[in-house]
Amino acid sequence: MHLVYADEKGNVFDHPEWHGIARSGGDLVELLEDELIPLPAGATLVGLPGTRAIGMDPETGEMQAMPAGYQAVGALLPQGFTRLYVPGYLKLDKSQLFPLFGYTAVVWKEDGFYVAADPTDDPEPWNPENCDRKELEIEVDRLLKAYPDNQLYRHLSNCALEYECLTASNTFLRRLEGAVPVSFACNAGCFGCISEQPDDSGFPSPQTRLKFKPSVEDVTAIMLEHLRAAPDAIISFGQGCEGEPSTQARTIIEAIRRVRAVTKDGYININTNAGLTDHIRAITDAGLDLMRVSTISALDDHYNAYYKPRGYTLANVEKSLRYAADQGVYTSINYLVLPGVTDREEEIEAMIGFARRTGLKLIQMRNLNIDPDAYLSLIPPAQGEIYGMKAMLDICKRELPDVAIGSYTHVPPTRRAFV
Repeated sequence: MHLVYADEKGNVFDHPEWHGIARSGGDLVELLEDELIPLPAGATLVGLPGTRAIGMDPETGEMQAMPAGYQAVGALLPQGFTRLYVPGYLKLDKSQLFPLFGYTAVVWKEDGFYVAADPTDDPEPWNPENCDRKELEIEVDRLLKAYPDNQLYRHLSNCALEYECLTASNTFLRRLEGAVPVSFACNAGCFGCISEQPDDSGFPSPQTRLKFKPSVEDVTAIMLEHLRAAPDAIISFGQGCEGEPSTQARTIIEAIRRVRAVTKDGYININTNAGLTDHIRAITDAGLDLMRVSTISALDDHYNAYYKPRGYTLANVEKSLRYAADQGVYTSINYLVLPGVTDREEEIEAMIGFARRTGLKLIQMRNLNIDPDAYLSLIPPAQGEIYGMKAMLDICKRELPDVAIGSYTHVPPTRRAFV
């Protein structure tokens, strides 16, 4: 379990003597064998800018930092894997924030790189290596020519080809879950928003937000193209390149009605913060099949610190989920997780209660893309024991036997009765 580090030119090395060290919250911890898996296909090794790598001398147990110029290395995991630890590092300048990625602890063993992660879901459907770039370029060209006036297809082509967004790529490849963004506005000011940040936030947004209001005609065309492609196709409102989709409830409702007047194929999903309960109810009633609600905690103070909700509370989110579940919508949460925070005793207890009250069917574990130090300075300190991410996953499986644990949206076992 040797320390992995990189030089300033991006060359990656393993230390001949020191062991790799990881972080849980603000604590440095030693990695255990049963917490490591081989580096998954589709994972990427990246340096943590402005850091010095930290390792441990196995003879003395002493933790030491590499000399300046040798930075910590982390892995960015593909869908299907839940991070158990962040890499161990020492920041040279604490005011400098990392880019918005989900850094995972990585070490070298005799036969290759290993990461501190849990295989939470089947990684194959969302393996980026399964996205053929040549085929994607052909399909982007075909659909742009078929719909030359569709402004939303043009927007998504940039997401697919420039940002290499897999959901946008799926829209053109007409497979799995496809994207149909609709909103440039949001009712939350998320600390780690990937599409829009204040100029003084210190976070460089990795992508740009949708800057126009798509027409119902453009939205409907994309939905029909995707849903007709396969019986289990999913088309989703609410993407990383937009704000909160339910702020455009009228567009969504009309598009759903037009689509369902033509075809019953596929599944219609919304990825939402679910704060606008009245809007969510109306969207649900229009014919929604799936709903995935983004959350980072079931504790008000922690939730509010990250999301900075405008005009809604966590109680509204809970009401939205409960209403959708009561109407037969397959509900899940997009649970943004970070080692040393999500596995706190009070967080686990609150989330188990939240899942039971709302009738959740699925918890999607999503590695939070954030600078750990900046995030820890934002939220309340731990109130109880920190169990570890592996134990947290085990507790959720035990205490919520009727709730699936995964990493992405799945087709439900049954459809809503009226569809």
